[in-house]
Amino acid sequence: MNERNLRITRRHFFEECGVGVGKLALAGLLTSELPRSAGARELARPKAKHVIHLFMAGAPSQLDLFDYKPALVKLEGQPLPPSVYKDQRYAFIRADAAVLGPRFKFEKHGQCGMELSELLPHLGSVADDICLVKSVSTDQFNHAPAQIFWNTGNGQPGRPAMGSWVVYGLGAGAKNLPDFVVMSTGAGISGGAANWSSGFLPTKYAGVRLRNSGDPILDVSSPAGVDARLQRETLDLLGNLNRRDSDPEIASRIASYELAFQLQTSAPDLMDLKSESKETLALYGCDPDKPSFARSCLLARRMIERGVRFVNIYHEGWDAHSDVAGTSRNKCRETDQASAALVKDLKQRGLLDETLVVWGGEFGRTPMVENNPALGRSLGRDHHPQAYTMWLAGGGIKGGLTHGATDELGFHVAQNKVHVHDLQATILHCLGLDHEKLTYRYAGRDFRLTDVHGQVVKEILS
Repeated sequence: MNERNLRITRRHFFEECGVGVGKLALAGLLTSELPRSAGARELARPKAKHVIHLFMAGAPSQLDLFDYKPALVKLEGQPLPPSVYKDQRYAFIRADAAVLGPRFKFEKHGQCGMELSELLPHLGSVADDICLVKSVSTDQFNHAPAQIFWNTGNGQPGRPAMGSWVVYGLGAGAKNLPDFVVMSTGAGISGGAANWSSGFLPTKYAGVRLRNSGDPILDVSSPAGVDARLQRETLDLLGNLNRRDSDPEIASRIASYELAFQLQTSAPDLMDLKSESKETLALYGCDPDKPSFARSCLLARRMIERGVRFVNIYHEGWDAHSDVAGTSRNKCRETDQASAALVKDLKQRGLLDETLVVWGGEFGRTPMVENNPALGRSLGRDHHPQAYTMWLAGGGIKGGLTHGATDELGFHVAQNKVHVHDLQATILHCLGLDHEKLTYRYAGRDFRLTDVHGQVVKEILS
Protein backbone atom coordinates (compact mmCIF):
# COMPACT_ATOMS: atom_id res chain seq x y z
CA MET A 1 0.00 0.00 0.00
CA ASN A 2 1.53 3.35 -1.03
CA GLU A 3 1.88 6.44 1.16
CA ARG A 4 -1.02 8.30 -0.50
CA ASN A 5 -3.46 5.48 0.24
CA LEU A 6 -2.49 5.61 3.88
CA ARG A 7 -3.53 9.28 4.02
CA ILE A 8 -7.01 8.73 2.54
CA THR A 9 -9.82 9.49 5.01
CA ARG A 10 -13.59 9.61 4.75
CA ARG A 11 -13.31 13.36 4.12
CA HIS A 12 -11.05 12.68 1.08
CA PHE A 13 -13.72 10.29 -0.18
CA PHE A 14 -16.43 12.96 0.01
CA GLU A 15 -14.26 15.72 -1.46
CA GLU A 16 -12.39 13.91 -4.23
CA CYS A 17 -14.84 11.29 -5.38
CA GLY A 18 -17.75 13.68 -5.45
CA VAL A 19 -20.14 10.97 -4.27
CA GLY A 20 -20.96 9.43 -0.95
CA VAL A 21 -23.84 9.37 1.47
CA GLY A 22 -24.60 13.08 1.27
CA LYS A 23 -24.97 13.18 -2.49
CA LEU A 24 -26.88 9.90 -2.55
CA ALA A 25 -29.26 11.28 0.08
CA LEU A 26 -29.77 14.43 -1.96
CA ALA A 27 -30.43 12.45 -5.12
CA GLY A 28 -32.99 10.35 -3.29
CA LEU A 29 -34.78 13.38 -1.88
CA LEU A 30 -34.89 15.14 -5.24
CA THR A 31 -36.37 12.16 -7.08
CA SER A 32 -39.87 13.28 -7.98
CA GLU A 33 -41.62 10.52 -9.83
CA LEU A 34 -41.70 7.61 -7.40
CA PRO A 35 -44.14 7.10 -4.52
CA ARG A 36 -42.58 7.33 -1.07
CA SER A 37 -44.57 4.53 0.52
CA ALA A 38 -45.16 0.95 -0.55
CA GLY A 39 -48.55 0.72 -2.20
CA ALA A 40 -49.07 4.47 -2.20
CA ARG A 41 -50.18 4.47 -5.84
CA GLU A 42 -51.92 1.11 -5.95
CA LEU A 43 -55.33 2.56 -6.80
CA ALA A 44 -56.15 2.32 -10.47
CA ARG A 45 -56.48 5.36 -12.70
CA PRO A 46 -56.48 8.32 -10.33
CA LYS A 47 -58.76 11.11 -11.49
CA ALA A 48 -57.03 14.07 -9.83
CA LYS A 49 -53.48 15.36 -10.11
CA HIS A 50 -53.92 18.56 -8.10
CA VAL A 51 -55.93 19.89 -5.17
CA ILE A 52 -57.10 23.44 -4.50
CA HIS A 53 -58.35 23.66 -0.93
CA LEU A 54 -60.42 26.77 -0.21
CA PHE A 55 -60.43 26.84 3.59
CA MET A 56 -62.98 29.17 5.16
CA ALA A 57 -61.25 29.73 8.50
CA GLY A 58 -63.59 30.58 11.37
CA ALA A 59 -66.38 28.28 10.17
CA PRO A 60 -69.23 29.43 7.89
CA SER A 61 -72.81 28.98 9.05
CA GLN A 62 -74.18 26.00 7.15
CA LEU A 63 -77.69 26.87 8.34
CA ASP A 64 -77.56 30.23 6.57
CA LEU A 65 -75.76 29.07 3.43
CA PHE A 66 -76.43 25.41 2.60
CA ASP A 67 -78.80 23.61 4.97
CA TYR A 68 -82.21 25.27 5.10
CA LYS A 69 -84.36 24.19 8.05
CA PRO A 70 -88.02 25.36 8.05
CA ALA A 71 -88.44 23.92 11.55
CA LEU A 72 -86.00 26.49 12.90
CA VAL A 73 -88.16 29.26 11.49
CA LYS A 74 -91.15 27.92 13.41
CA LEU A 75 -89.17 27.43 16.64
CA GLU A 76 -87.25 30.71 16.59
CA GLY A 77 -87.05 32.21 20.05
CA GLN A 78 -87.86 28.93 21.78
CA PRO A 79 -85.36 26.48 23.34
CA LEU A 80 -84.57 23.19 21.64
CA PRO A 81 -86.06 20.07 23.24
CA PRO A 82 -83.63 18.58 25.83
CA SER A 83 -83.78 15.29 23.92
CA VAL A 84 -81.92 17.01 21.08
CA TYR A 85 -78.99 18.59 22.89
CA LYS A 86 -78.84 16.18 25.89
CA ASP A 87 -75.54 16.75 27.72
CA GLN A 88 -73.97 18.89 24.99
CA ARG A 89 -71.86 21.81 26.27
CA TYR A 90 -70.83 24.94 24.39
CA ALA A 91 -68.14 27.56 24.90
CA PHE A 92 -70.28 30.70 24.84
CA ILE A 93 -73.94 29.63 25.09
CA ARG A 94 -76.11 27.28 27.07
CA ALA A 95 -77.37 24.25 25.16
CA ASP A 96 -80.92 25.34 25.92
CA ALA A 97 -80.41 28.76 24.31
CA ALA A 98 -83.20 29.97 22.05
CA VAL A 99 -83.41 28.80 18.45
CA LEU A 100 -82.23 31.16 15.69
CA GLY A 101 -83.80 30.49 12.31
CA PRO A 102 -82.03 30.91 8.95
CA ARG A 103 -81.35 34.55 8.13
CA PHE A 104 -81.74 34.26 4.35
CA LYS A 105 -83.97 32.83 1.66
CA PHE A 106 -82.96 29.69 -0.22
CA GLU A 107 -83.45 28.85 -3.89
CA LYS A 108 -82.94 25.78 -6.06
CA HIS A 109 -80.25 25.85 -8.74
CA GLY A 110 -79.17 23.83 -11.76
CA GLN A 111 -80.73 20.77 -13.28
CA CYS A 112 -80.00 18.96 -10.03
CA GLY A 113 -82.17 21.38 -8.03
CA MET A 114 -79.48 22.02 -5.42
CA GLU A 115 -80.81 24.27 -2.64
CA LEU A 116 -78.55 27.18 -1.75
CA SER A 117 -78.79 30.48 0.10
CA GLU A 118 -79.53 33.70 -1.75
CA LEU A 119 -76.03 34.77 -0.66
CA LEU A 120 -74.52 32.24 -3.12
CA PRO A 121 -75.88 33.13 -6.59
CA HIS A 122 -72.54 32.49 -8.28
CA LEU A 123 -72.14 29.08 -6.67
CA GLY A 124 -75.67 28.33 -7.84
CA SER A 125 -74.46 28.79 -11.42
CA VAL A 126 -72.13 25.79 -11.01
CA ALA A 127 -74.50 23.65 -8.93
CA ASP A 128 -74.37 20.84 -11.49
CA ASP A 129 -70.58 20.71 -11.15
CA ILE A 130 -70.30 20.54 -7.36
CA CYS A 131 -71.08 17.94 -4.73
CA LEU A 132 -72.67 19.34 -1.57
CA VAL A 133 -71.88 17.21 1.50
CA LYS A 134 -74.34 18.23 4.23
CA SER A 135 -73.36 15.62 6.83
CA VAL A 136 -69.77 16.46 7.79
CA SER A 137 -68.68 16.05 11.42
CA THR A 138 -65.46 16.66 13.31
CA ASP A 139 -63.95 15.75 16.68
CA GLN A 140 -62.73 19.25 17.51
CA PHE A 141 -64.65 22.14 19.01
CA ASN A 142 -62.24 25.11 19.05
CA HIS A 143 -60.76 26.87 16.05
CA ALA A 144 -57.04 26.10 16.26
CA PRO A 145 -57.32 22.36 17.00
CA ALA A 146 -60.21 21.99 14.52
CA GLN A 147 -58.23 23.67 11.73
CA ILE A 148 -55.16 21.59 12.49
CA PHE A 149 -57.33 18.46 12.66
CA TRP A 150 -58.80 19.14 9.23
CA ASN A 151 -55.43 19.79 7.67
CA THR A 152 -53.28 17.18 9.42
CA GLY A 153 -55.66 14.54 10.80
CA ASN A 154 -54.75 15.36 14.39
CA GLY A 155 -55.84 18.20 16.68
CA GLN A 156 -52.32 18.79 18.04
CA PRO A 157 -49.49 20.47 16.10
CA GLY A 158 -46.68 18.27 14.82
CA ARG A 159 -48.29 16.08 12.16
CA PRO A 160 -47.74 16.51 8.39
CA ALA A 161 -50.33 18.56 6.53
CA MET A 162 -52.49 16.99 3.85
CA GLY A 163 -50.53 18.85 1.18
CA SER A 164 -47.31 17.40 2.59
CA TRP A 165 -48.74 13.88 2.45
CA VAL A 166 -49.87 14.44 -1.16
CA VAL A 167 -46.44 15.60 -2.33
CA TYR A 168 -44.79 12.81 -0.33
CA GLY A 169 -47.03 10.26 -2.02
CA LEU A 170 -47.10 11.61 -5.58
CA GLY A 171 -43.73 13.26 -5.90
CA ALA A 172 -43.03 16.66 -7.41
CA GLY A 173 -45.11 18.02 -10.27
CA ALA A 174 -43.75 21.57 -10.63
CA LYS A 175 -40.26 22.33 -11.88
CA ASN A 176 -39.66 25.87 -10.69
CA LEU A 177 -42.34 26.30 -8.02
CA PRO A 178 -43.08 24.68 -4.67
CA ASP A 179 -45.39 21.68 -4.93
CA PHE A 180 -47.37 22.73 -1.85
CA VAL A 181 -48.32 26.40 -1.78
CA VAL A 182 -50.24 28.33 0.89
CA MET A 183 -51.97 31.70 0.57
CA SER A 184 -54.14 33.61 3.03
CA THR A 185 -56.56 36.47 2.58
CA GLY A 186 -57.42 37.74 6.02
CA ALA A 187 -56.26 38.86 9.43
CA GLY A 188 -54.87 35.58 10.75
CA ILE A 189 -55.31 31.82 10.99
CA SER A 190 -55.97 30.33 14.43
CA GLY A 191 -54.03 27.13 13.74
CA GLY A 192 -51.09 29.04 12.25
CA ALA A 193 -48.27 27.35 10.39
CA ALA A 194 -49.14 23.98 11.95
CA ASN A 195 -51.81 23.79 9.23
CA TRP A 196 -49.19 23.48 6.49
CA SER A 197 -46.21 22.06 8.39
CA SER A 198 -44.50 18.91 7.14
CA GLY A 199 -44.44 17.61 10.73
CA PHE A 200 -42.12 14.65 10.97
CA LEU A 201 -41.79 14.37 7.19
CA PRO A 202 -38.65 15.98 5.72
CA THR A 203 -39.07 19.75 5.55
CA LYS A 204 -38.98 19.71 1.74
CA TYR A 205 -42.64 18.64 1.94
CA ALA A 206 -43.76 21.65 4.00
CA GLY A 207 -46.14 24.19 2.49
CA VAL A 208 -44.56 27.40 1.18
CA ARG A 209 -46.57 30.46 2.10
CA LEU A 210 -46.81 33.22 -0.51
CA ARG A 211 -47.21 36.78 0.71
CA ASN A 212 -50.00 39.07 -0.52
CA SER A 213 -47.76 42.02 -1.36
CA GLY A 214 -44.13 42.70 -2.22
CA ASP A 215 -42.01 39.70 -3.01
CA PRO A 216 -44.29 36.63 -2.96
CA ILE A 217 -41.68 34.91 -0.80
CA LEU A 218 -39.68 36.92 1.72
CA ASP A 219 -36.12 37.69 0.56
CA VAL A 220 -36.63 35.99 -2.81
CA SER A 221 -35.08 39.02 -4.53
CA SER A 222 -31.30 39.34 -4.54
CA PRO A 223 -29.77 42.21 -2.57
CA ALA A 224 -28.18 45.10 -4.45
CA GLY A 225 -24.85 44.19 -6.02
CA VAL A 226 -25.52 40.45 -6.23
CA ASP A 227 -26.02 39.30 -9.81
CA ALA A 228 -27.18 35.88 -11.00
CA ARG A 229 -23.64 34.60 -11.61
CA LEU A 230 -22.41 35.50 -8.11
CA GLN A 231 -25.49 33.97 -6.55
CA ARG A 232 -25.08 30.77 -8.58
CA GLU A 233 -21.44 30.43 -7.54
CA THR A 234 -22.34 31.11 -3.90
CA LEU A 235 -25.05 28.45 -3.91
CA ASP A 236 -22.73 25.95 -5.60
CA LEU A 237 -20.06 26.53 -2.96
CA LEU A 238 -22.60 26.27 -0.15
CA GLY A 239 -24.06 23.12 -1.69
CA ASN A 240 -20.63 21.48 -1.96
CA LEU A 241 -19.94 22.21 1.69
CA ASN A 242 -23.34 20.98 2.84
CA ARG A 243 -23.11 17.74 0.85
CA ARG A 244 -20.34 16.59 3.16
CA ASP A 245 -23.03 15.96 5.77
CA SER A 246 -25.33 12.95 5.31
CA ASP A 247 -28.19 14.43 7.37
CA PRO A 248 -31.39 14.35 5.25
CA GLU A 249 -32.37 17.75 6.63
CA ILE A 250 -29.18 19.20 5.13
CA ALA A 251 -30.22 17.71 1.79
CA SER A 252 -33.65 19.30 2.22
CA ARG A 253 -31.99 22.65 2.91
CA ILE A 254 -29.91 22.34 -0.28
CA ALA A 255 -33.07 21.62 -2.25
CA SER A 256 -34.71 24.68 -0.64
CA TYR A 257 -31.83 26.91 -1.71
CA GLU A 258 -32.09 25.64 -5.26
CA LEU A 259 -35.85 26.13 -5.31
CA ALA A 260 -35.45 29.68 -3.99
CA PHE A 261 -32.99 30.41 -6.80
CA GLN A 262 -35.47 29.11 -9.38
CA LEU A 263 -38.31 31.08 -7.76
CA GLN A 264 -36.51 34.35 -8.45
CA THR A 265 -37.55 34.02 -12.06
CA SER A 266 -40.65 31.82 -11.85
CA ALA A 267 -42.46 33.54 -8.94
CA PRO A 268 -42.62 37.05 -10.48
CA ASP A 269 -43.97 35.54 -13.70
CA LEU A 270 -46.55 33.57 -11.75
CA MET A 271 -47.73 36.60 -9.80
CA ASP A 272 -47.95 38.90 -12.82
CA LEU A 273 -51.57 38.75 -14.00
CA LYS A 274 -51.12 41.08 -16.98
CA SER A 275 -51.29 38.12 -19.35
CA GLU A 276 -54.81 37.28 -18.15
CA SER A 277 -57.65 38.52 -20.33
CA LYS A 278 -60.12 41.17 -19.20
CA GLU A 279 -62.83 38.51 -19.44
CA THR A 280 -60.98 36.20 -17.05
CA LEU A 281 -60.31 39.00 -14.55
CA ALA A 282 -64.00 39.96 -14.72
CA LEU A 283 -65.05 36.34 -14.24
CA TYR A 284 -63.20 36.21 -10.91
CA GLY A 285 -63.96 39.80 -9.97
CA CYS A 286 -60.23 40.28 -9.63
CA ASP A 287 -58.18 43.47 -9.46
CA PRO A 288 -54.75 42.14 -10.54
CA ASP A 289 -52.91 44.66 -8.37
CA LYS A 290 -54.96 44.24 -5.20
CA PRO A 291 -54.61 41.30 -2.77
CA SER A 292 -57.92 39.47 -2.45
CA PHE A 293 -59.50 36.05 -2.31
CA ALA A 294 -60.34 36.43 -6.00
CA ARG A 295 -56.71 37.11 -6.88
CA SER A 296 -55.60 34.09 -4.87
CA CYS A 297 -58.10 31.84 -6.68
CA LEU A 298 -56.82 33.03 -10.04
CA LEU A 299 -53.23 32.47 -8.89
CA ALA A 300 -54.22 28.96 -7.79
CA ARG A 301 -55.39 28.16 -11.31
CA ARG A 302 -52.10 29.48 -12.71
CA MET A 303 -50.18 27.31 -10.24
CA ILE A 304 -52.12 24.22 -11.31
CA GLU A 305 -51.23 24.96 -14.91
CA ARG A 306 -47.57 24.99 -13.83
CA GLY A 307 -47.82 21.62 -12.12
CA VAL A 308 -48.24 22.60 -8.45
CA ARG A 309 -49.75 19.65 -6.57
CA PHE A 310 -51.57 21.26 -3.65
CA VAL A 311 -52.77 24.82 -3.08
CA ASN A 312 -54.27 25.99 0.22
CA ILE A 313 -56.14 29.31 0.31
CA TYR A 314 -57.19 30.40 3.78
CA HIS A 315 -59.92 33.02 3.93
CA GLU A 316 -60.36 34.15 7.52
CA GLY A 317 -63.10 35.98 9.36
CA TRP A 318 -66.07 33.58 9.27
CA ASP A 319 -66.33 33.29 13.07
CA ALA A 320 -69.83 34.69 13.64
CA HIS A 321 -70.39 34.80 17.41
CA SER A 322 -72.31 37.99 16.74
CA ASP A 323 -74.33 39.16 13.73
CA VAL A 324 -74.16 35.92 11.80
CA ALA A 325 -76.21 37.54 9.04
CA GLY A 326 -73.76 40.39 8.52
CA THR A 327 -70.72 38.14 8.69
CA SER A 328 -72.19 35.67 6.20
CA ARG A 329 -73.19 38.45 3.82
CA ASN A 330 -69.76 40.08 3.87
CA LYS A 331 -67.79 36.86 3.55
CA CYS A 332 -69.96 35.55 0.72
CA ARG A 333 -69.50 38.85 -1.08
CA GLU A 334 -65.73 38.28 -0.84
CA THR A 335 -65.70 34.60 -1.85
CA ASP A 336 -68.78 33.48 -3.80
CA GLN A 337 -67.91 34.88 -7.22
CA ALA A 338 -64.28 33.76 -7.18
CA SER A 339 -65.06 30.26 -5.85
CA ALA A 340 -67.55 29.65 -8.66
CA ALA A 341 -65.25 31.31 -11.20
CA LEU A 342 -62.46 28.91 -10.26
CA VAL A 343 -64.70 25.94 -11.05
CA LYS A 344 -65.83 27.52 -14.35
CA ASP A 345 -62.31 28.53 -15.36
CA LEU A 346 -60.84 25.11 -14.64
CA LYS A 347 -63.67 23.46 -16.55
CA GLN A 348 -63.38 25.59 -19.67
CA ARG A 349 -59.62 25.00 -19.74
CA GLY A 350 -60.03 21.23 -19.43
CA LEU A 351 -58.43 21.20 -15.97
CA LEU A 352 -61.40 20.45 -13.71
CA ASP A 353 -61.29 16.69 -14.29
CA GLU A 354 -57.73 16.58 -12.96
CA THR A 355 -58.14 19.21 -10.24
CA LEU A 356 -60.07 18.57 -7.03
CA VAL A 357 -61.55 21.73 -5.49
CA VAL A 358 -62.56 21.55 -1.81
CA TRP A 359 -64.49 24.34 0.00
CA GLY A 360 -65.39 24.57 3.69
CA GLY A 361 -64.38 25.40 7.26
CA GLU A 362 -63.29 23.60 10.40
CA PHE A 363 -66.80 23.02 11.82
CA GLY A 364 -70.33 24.46 11.63
CA ARG A 365 -72.51 26.84 13.64
CA THR A 366 -75.26 26.14 16.18
CA PRO A 367 -79.01 26.25 15.49
CA MET A 368 -79.22 28.22 18.75
CA VAL A 369 -78.54 31.93 19.06
CA GLU A 370 -75.58 33.48 20.83
CA ASN A 371 -76.49 36.62 22.74
CA ASN A 372 -74.04 38.02 25.28
CA PRO A 373 -74.42 41.69 26.20
CA ALA A 374 -71.27 41.56 28.34
CA LEU A 375 -69.23 40.67 25.26
CA GLY A 376 -71.27 42.85 22.94
CA ARG A 377 -72.64 39.86 21.03
CA SER A 378 -76.10 39.40 19.59
CA LEU A 379 -77.79 37.27 16.93
CA GLY A 380 -74.71 35.11 16.46
CA ARG A 381 -74.06 31.35 16.44
CA ASP A 382 -71.59 29.31 18.50
CA HIS A 383 -69.28 26.51 17.27
CA HIS A 384 -71.00 23.30 16.20
CA PRO A 385 -68.83 20.25 15.40
CA GLN A 386 -71.67 17.69 15.18
CA ALA A 387 -72.89 18.54 11.68
CA TYR A 388 -71.95 20.99 8.93
CA THR A 389 -71.59 21.35 5.15
CA MET A 390 -68.74 21.39 2.64
CA TRP A 391 -68.61 21.17 -1.13
CA LEU A 392 -66.23 19.52 -3.58
CA ALA A 393 -65.86 19.71 -7.36
CA GLY A 394 -63.85 18.07 -10.13
CA GLY A 395 -61.09 15.49 -9.76
CA GLY A 396 -63.28 12.40 -9.62
CA ILE A 397 -66.19 13.87 -7.64
CA LYS A 398 -69.78 13.52 -8.86
CA GLY A 399 -71.29 16.90 -9.75
CA GLY A 400 -74.87 17.93 -9.09
CA LEU A 401 -75.11 15.72 -6.01
CA THR A 402 -76.29 16.55 -2.50
CA HIS A 403 -74.96 13.91 -0.13
CA GLY A 404 -76.05 13.34 3.46
CA ALA A 405 -78.59 15.14 5.60
CA THR A 406 -79.06 16.52 9.08
CA ASP A 407 -82.14 16.23 11.30
CA GLU A 408 -84.97 18.73 10.99
CA LEU A 409 -83.22 21.11 13.40
CA GLY A 410 -79.79 20.87 11.77
CA PHE A 411 -78.29 19.63 15.03
CA HIS A 412 -77.23 16.02 14.30
CA VAL A 413 -76.37 14.08 11.17
CA ALA A 414 -79.40 12.03 10.18
CA GLN A 415 -78.15 10.37 7.01
CA ASN A 416 -74.77 9.35 5.54
CA LYS A 417 -72.45 10.78 8.18
CA VAL A 418 -69.10 11.89 6.74
CA HIS A 419 -66.31 12.38 9.25
CA VAL A 420 -63.35 14.64 8.49
CA HIS A 421 -61.16 11.52 8.25
CA ASP A 422 -63.55 10.16 5.61
CA LEU A 423 -63.12 13.29 3.49
CA GLN A 424 -59.34 13.10 3.90
CA ALA A 425 -59.42 9.47 2.76
CA THR A 426 -61.59 10.43 -0.21
CA ILE A 427 -59.32 13.28 -1.29
CA LEU A 428 -56.32 10.93 -1.26
CA HIS A 429 -58.35 8.32 -3.15
CA CYS A 430 -59.14 10.81 -5.92
CA LEU A 431 -55.38 11.35 -6.27
CA GLY A 432 -54.75 7.62 -6.56
CA LEU A 433 -53.44 7.29 -3.01
CA ASP A 434 -54.64 4.64 -0.56
CA HIS A 435 -54.95 6.40 2.80
CA GLU A 436 -54.25 3.13 4.65
CA LYS A 437 -51.01 2.49 2.76
CA LEU A 438 -49.62 6.00 2.47
CA THR A 439 -47.57 5.80 5.66
CA TYR A 440 -44.36 7.12 7.18
CA ARG A 441 -42.42 5.42 9.97
CA TYR A 442 -41.62 7.77 12.81
CA ALA A 443 -40.83 7.19 16.49
CA GLY A 444 -41.16 3.45 16.08
CA ARG A 445 -44.51 3.22 14.30
CA ASP A 446 -46.20 3.94 10.99
CA PHE A 447 -48.25 7.13 10.77
CA ARG A 448 -50.82 8.18 8.17
CA LEU A 449 -53.02 11.22 7.52
CA THR A 450 -56.21 9.50 8.71
CA ASP A 451 -54.58 7.92 11.77
CA VAL A 452 -56.48 4.61 12.24
CA HIS A 453 -59.77 5.97 10.92
CA GLY A 454 -61.42 6.98 7.67
CA GLN A 455 -63.45 5.41 4.89
CA VAL A 456 -63.59 6.57 1.27
CA VAL A 457 -67.00 8.12 0.58
CA LYS A 458 -67.70 6.08 -2.54
CA GLU A 459 -71.17 7.55 -3.06
CA ILE A 460 -69.74 10.93 -4.10
CA LEU A 461 -67.23 9.53 -6.60
CA SER A 462 -67.92 9.88 -10.32
